[in-house]
Amino acid sequence: MITVVSGLPRSGTSLLMQMLHAGGHPILCDDQRLPDPDNPRGYFELEKVRSLERDATWMADAEGKAIKVVSFLLGRLPPGHEYRVIFMQRDLGEVLASQARMLERRGQPAGLEPALMRAHFERHLESVTKWMSGEPQIRVYSCEYAAVLRDPEATALAIAEFLETPLDIKQMVSAVDPTLYRQRV
Repeated sequence: MITVVSGLPRSGTSLLMQMLHAGGHPILCDDQRLPDPDNPRGYFELEKVRSLERDATWMADAEGKAIKVVSFLLGRLPPGHEYRVIFMQRDLGEVLASQARMLERRGQPAGLEPALMRAHFERHLESVTKWMSGEPQIRVYSCEYAAVLRDPEATALAIAEFLETPLDIKQMVSAVDPTLYRQRV
């Protein structure tokens, strides 16, 4: 089994990876993307994930571990593995505000108008949810970002049950820092 942490960019996937790591679940990341003001505790990403469509031979290395795969790349997961996807969901207004703040901090252009981006994200989420429900090798646990911050213990317990893996719940809870919840709508 491969644990996949997914969701839109800026939806809390890094937080969930931190929780899994703190709870004792092995993770697969390369630390190429260093912590910064937008993710002061790190991104917990694996660069190879971006090239899944061209090369997925390394996926066997992810067996028994957690990897972060942004929702736009989920359809590129190779067959032949069982996936437990923890899909982070966050208020789209917060996602858009966080994305805008990150781009502003980096001096990059904002991109699409917020209303167009929201519509694009809504269509994508509907599409990816439908796709996952039709894939027999994928089981999904939807995790609300606000719920993680409101009750991290309940979330940690639910994740451990979903993964059918003993995790250190107390350590998972300690990985949640509510002060990093900066883009509230």
